[in-house]
Amino acid sequence: MPGRSGRRARITFSDAAAKQLENITSEAEVHALDRALVVISVDPDIGDPIPNATIGPRLLQYTDEVESVRVLYFVTALRTVVVVAYIEV
Repeated sequence: MPGRSGRRARITFSDAAAKQLENITSEAEVHALDRALVVISVDPDIGDPIPNATIGPRLLQYTDEVESVRVLYFVTALRTVVVVAYIEV
């Protein structure tokens, strides 16, 4: 990828997303979410902007149709941290 240093962004979770994470018990769901988070950490700009999200940081949505995962997140200003706001598996 042009312009990427090869470093991954660190993934962190909002309180709401952390609670959602606690409720994921299926190994298949954990694996699917893990795959999605790796994709996002390698390329934080991969998500699509959420329309009409004008307050706060730019909220993005990453959807993996194959794994049936949807992640809403935002990226910090230095692009080193991805904050997951919502998880759907």
